[in-house]
Amino acid sequence: MADIPFPASVEKNIEQALRVLRRGGLVAFPTETVYGLGADALNRKAVARIFTVKQRPPGHPLIVHLGNTDDLALWARDIPDYALALARQFWPGPLTLILKRTRQVPDEVTGGQDTVGLRVPGHPLARTLLQRFAGGIAAPSANRFGRISPTRAEHVRAGLGGEVDFILDGGACELGLESTIVDCSRPKPRILRPGSIGREALENVLAGGLGNGAEELPRVPGSHDSHYAPSIPLILVPRTEITARARAYCAQGKRVAVLARQKAPAEMPAQWKTMPVNAEDYGHRLYASLHALDGKNYDLLLVEEPPQLSEWEAVSDRLRRAACKI
Repeated sequence: MADIPFPASVEKNIEQALRVLRRGGLVAFPTETVYGLGADALNRKAVARIFTVKQRPPGHPLIVHLGNTDDLALWARDIPDYALALARQFWPGPLTLILKRTRQVPDEVTGGQDTVGLRVPGHPLARTLLQRFAGGIAAPSANRFGRISPTRAEHVRAGLGGEVDFILDGGACELGLESTIVDCSRPKPRILRPGSIGREALENVLAGGLGNGAEELPRVPGSHDSHYAPSIPLILVPRTEITARARAYCAQGKRVAVLARQKAPAEMPAQWKTMPVNAEDYGHRLYASLHALDGKNYDLLLVEEPPQLSEWEAVSDRLRRAACKI
């Protein structure tokens, strides 16, 4: 891929980001999914600082972002043919492959496991940064661990402040939900985290289909029961109950915000935000909507349960993990 011509101001920012990365600093950068908090994946001290800034539990693995599919063999070994088929079909794009790691990959990146998560992002700024860096960038989402993922540069600034050495602003992320993660470290691939690339699209590429079973699986990002959460309690509510529940909580004197796919009813005392009715647009707006309501002195955030349909699997996963356990 040839370099994309960017305006001079953007070129200056890319060069600044490269200088920061090469000296072992942290750079927040945009992808088509969410903003990542990046460090040179081969610099153990820089990677360790990601965990400190995010307040991320030790041993929780990171995803390494690459500039080209051709770089795969530098980071992974014993690559199955089906993994190469997935890479050819979906890279650059929102797909992370879990593969057996090569010796050069630090334990700090993999959480001590024998596997590593790899992806080639599709965002033009991210790809340009990676290709000019000519190495892997380890990057979880650029937020405190367990909190709402950032889909805009201002979300990174609000969440991490001055603890990031440089923020490469690429505007709003196109997709807004984290990548699909597929375990390719065993004979049968399995989805470990749903994303915008769904089961049907994957199975169209995989001649042998996707596996199931209860065998021990690699640890991957976004797999904790509680994740993607705002600072105020988020409660999932069935579609038929959300209006009554909102009125009831308001009657108790609580300050309530609502995210729902239906329009606000008349004389609704809660702050009501109408969300898109299709899964793709909903996913794009979800985190930005949560950021807009978080920290605004609400006591509760009620979210209408999404439909139990395959295209809503990624949204359902994020909301289930964001919801408080009451």
